[in-house]
Amino acid sequence: TWKWVVGPMFLYLCERLVRFWRSQQKVVITKVVIHPFKTIELQMMKKGFKMEVGQYIFVKCPAVSKLEWHPFTLTSAPEEDYFSIHVRIVGDWTEGLFNACGCDKQEFQEAWKLPKIAVDGPFGTASEDVFSYETVMLVGAGIGVTPFASVLKSVWYKYCHDATNLKLKKIYFYWLCRDTHAFEWFADLLQSLEAQMQERNNAEFLSYNIYLTGWDESQATHFVMHHEEEKDVITGLKQKTLYGRPNWENEFKTIAGQHPGSRIGVFLCGPEALADTLNKQSISNSEADPRGVHFIFNKENF
Repeated sequence: TWKWVVGPMFLYLCERLVRFWRSQQKVVITKVVIHPFKTIELQMMKKGFKMEVGQYIFVKCPAVSKLEWHPFTLTSAPEEDYFSIHVRIVGDWTEGLFNACGCDKQEFQEAWKLPKIAVDGPFGTASEDVFSYETVMLVGAGIGVTPFASVLKSVWYKYCHDATNLKLKKIYFYWLCRDTHAFEWFADLLQSLEAQMQERNNAEFLSYNIYLTGWDESQATHFVMHHEEEKDVITGLKQKTLYGRPNWENEFKTIAGQHPGSRIGVFLCGPEALADTLNKQSISNSEADPRGVHFIFNKENF
């Protein structure tokens, strides 16, 4: 038995040593941005840190807890000179981080007063394969929208610098959430991308749909009254917010009809039930003919 145990245990110990060494490297918080609805953005720098789109890191703040490590998806793009995470204040640890960063104070916080942060990572996810396809469907549910902040930012940087070498030609983005207010920072990102794409006369590059799943009668009345306005009253985007849940069968058939004979990457960050639905639709809408349309399903869960 020891022959089978020693090898894996040695590899495990090596991995733990590497992770310990990485977690001891100095991390500098360069900026703390307070977003609406108690969400903060931490922009950080670390020597030798290299990331890909959609990856995540483990974060420890000794000022809050000396033992707790928490995973956060990176919301910055690899092209930026810093890496960032968005933290929504929903528990004791996040509340402690909020206070440690001085976000509960009105006055300006000096950089040297910010807490020390330990970072382990980054670690890979399925989202890294986005640039392997010409057409992709990105589906984010609730907090699962965070990996696609990194993806969309990186797409924009690549598009600005050298669009000719960018294999990705079309993005269909779906955002399902009960309440967009909790993620206003992401709506701001979409607004920026929307404006920049229009300036470059390529508004068709990104097609997005926002579905508000937790709506009540007053919201429905508000929607009817303002539906004819140029911009959506909830997100401020030209694309109107939709209510309820998408008809995935119709969505897949429409996209398959617009991109015949292509491989389409389907990327989900969300609950298991939605993953089952998208996986079944990917299989049923893929053709048996190798020259036909094929949906390749990729998922990650929180």
